[in-house]
Amino acid sequence: MRRINDEKDYPPFGRQVYKEVPRMGFLDFFYPSEDNLLLHGRVYGEKNLGRPVVCLPGINRNVRDFHELALYLSTALRNPRKVIALDYRGRGRSANDENISNYNITVEARDVLTGLDFLGVEEAAFIGTSRGGLVIHILAVLKPSILKAVVLNDSGPKFEPQGLAEIKTRIDQAPWPKSFAEAVEKQQMINATDFPSFGSSDWKRLVTCMYRETEDGTLVPDLDLKLLARLTAENVKPLPDLWEQFQLLSTIPLLVVRGENSRLISTAIMNEMHYRHSGMEAITVLGQGHPPLLETGDLPKIIADFIDRSEARK
Repeated sequence: MRRINDEKDYPPFGRQVYKEVPRMGFLDFFYPSEDNLLLHGRVYGEKNLGRPVVCLPGINRNVRDFHELALYLSTALRNPRKVIALDYRGRGRSANDENISNYNITVEARDVLTGLDFLGVEEAAFIGTSRGGLVIHILAVLKPSILKAVVLNDSGPKFEPQGLAEIKTRIDQAPWPKSFAEAVEKQQMINATDFPSFGSSDWKRLVTCMYRETEDGTLVPDLDLKLLARLTAENVKPLPDLWEQFQLLSTIPLLVVRGENSRLISTAIMNEMHYRHSGMEAITVLGQGHPPLLETGDLPKIIADFIDRSEARK
């Protein structure tokens, strides 16, 4: 494995290379998808032993969403773990796909398996935020043996249609701010009702995860803009339930994190999930909507303890 230091040295297709960012606590890596698209991920605690943790973001988000949680899990005094966060195609530092029909959870699940095979990961605990949770449901079909514990962050086998429509509308109408300060202000205006507990640092953190700066200094959503067209097209048809796939998780340790003000995961959906998975653990994050920040309060410790308990069961 060769390490590189300069931006110009980022890898060509098919080469396993890391860029070390020691002050940030992670290594960047790139790998080729089955259709030869260059995809990106991060590894925290590369040399840590024990069961690794794989983090999968929401539909318009990226690996930066998990930075604080990944730092905690990879540096914990007890059982520090290797943490792997992945950018889907068309998000973050992964390449865009000219075929927008490939922006779907089945292709993304296959990309996840390709990336983990690239790293030699045969089993892991998985953390999925929103769409990341849907991808986990597909992994339960494609390779159930890789799932040893699951944390669903405001996600499940079913989303409430009204909440899903609201999320898609917000993404489609995402502001194009002229500055970081304007982006913070607009996000606060849009989401303040759902996140009354957020402080100034929380809104800044949200903007940092959602936008990237272009060469001319403007901010743009950190995703392939064709993905927005894909979402608009999906608005005309309901998202299918994944209860059948959820049933495949019934023997796997499961922790569900739900935002108190979430419109996607209702208490009725939570109750049905618990009915179908009697061992499911659940926690509600007060003062937050969809999705909660996973570094909130004691959540990192709760998640770490859950993963420790799941590993002790093996």
